[in-house]
Amino acid sequence: MPTPARSSNPFRVLARHRNYRIFWTGQTLSLVGSWMQTMAVGWLALQLSDSAFVVGLVASIGALPIVLFSMHAGAFVDHGDKLRIVRVTQSILLVQAAVLWLVTLTGHVSIPLLLVLAFVQGCSSAVEIPARHSMIIQLVGRADLQPAVALNSSGFNLARVIGPAIGGLVIARFGIAWCFGLNALSFVAVLWGLFRIDLPVVARPPGSPAAPAGLREIFQRSSAGAADGLRHLARPGPLRELLGLVTVGAVLGGPFLTLMPVIARDQLGLGAGGYGALLAVVGVGGLLGALLVAGPISHAPNKGRILMAASLAFPALLLGFAYTTTVGLAYVVLFATGVAMITFNALSNGLLQLLVEERYRGRLMAFYSLVFVGLSQALGSFTIGALARLISAPHAIACGALVLAAASITTVRRSDFWRRV
Repeated sequence: MPTPARSSNPFRVLARHRNYRIFWTGQTLSLVGSWMQTMAVGWLALQLSDSAFVVGLVASIGALPIVLFSMHAGAFVDHGDKLRIVRVTQSILLVQAAVLWLVTLTGHVSIPLLLVLAFVQGCSSAVEIPARHSMIIQLVGRADLQPAVALNSSGFNLARVIGPAIGGLVIARFGIAWCFGLNALSFVAVLWGLFRIDLPVVARPPGSPAAPAGLREIFQRSSAGAADGLRHLARPGPLRELLGLVTVGAVLGGPFLTLMPVIARDQLGLGAGGYGALLAVVGVGGLLGALLVAGPISHAPNKGRILMAASLAFPALLLGFAYTTTVGLAYVVLFATGVAMITFNALSNGLLQLLVEERYRGRLMAFYSLVFVGLSQALGSFTIGALARLISAPHAIACGALVLAAASITTVRRSDFWRRV
């Protein structure tokens, strides 16, 4: 394939690659529903419990399977049909959303049931996330990987804008259950897209079974593959250094979103619609950051320096948001927070995939999801929820921001990988 012409148009990969265009469109539509469900689950947990701790607990339980199983799932993905795996796991997520809609609509929802359904969602996501992310290079090729990853982030953040805004309206007009019902319906869009994608057959890596193995053999192979993947990712070099920075940022920074319903209600005096608007503002900023990475930044020679600038700006903005008491100022700070956060996330995702060997791509993405979804929610959300219970939500966010800022400054001073990527 000839090398694509350099362009600052962030949407060029959609025009160039049919499979990616179908994938991106379906995923973005489905993510609108997923963000509706995310904001609705947080609000429902707060309504049922009136506890910031329980809000954090629900988020952390959903991430627990990703912590426990994602590396095994990554090894399984590296030896399997990624497209088929994504189709199956997205179907399971559809069923989970439909059940959540039904029990909420009929008044049978409770915190224990919410925790069970969050755990089921986490089990499916542990496999789906590394399969979906590691499949992108098959859709666009290596030359267009960085802008495709960034555009994927733009779809995520576009959905973050639209989903919570619609969710707030749906809750006010029809009730919280219909956020879950519309999310279930939105999975039809992603499945429709996935079944229209046609990928060339990829040769199985050495050592993978030629036919489906028993569960015991699959687990043994996955365990060995997970251990091999961790050893590879732990080798000294730019890959390990960047993963270290990503881990600290995800665990200490990302969970501020978990306490957003508490800040919205108790500090800013907002209802469900206002909470959705705050999430949407973060999404608008994130959308801008992702489009910058997909466009002009994708050709910049100093991506590492941009990455580090974003890693320093993010905790500074979080610290400002923690003590904001006016809605207008909160919008401004959250917009800038979204730009910094997604610029860092999109750049780090693309750079990691370019640094890793192909045979470890699924395990890298599994570790990435373990950090960004698993540790961020299971450890970060649980900790920040417990801390909020002890010292208040604003102080909890500020503590995380201060530690993250110290870690970013230390990385700038002691590491030099960011000068070389």
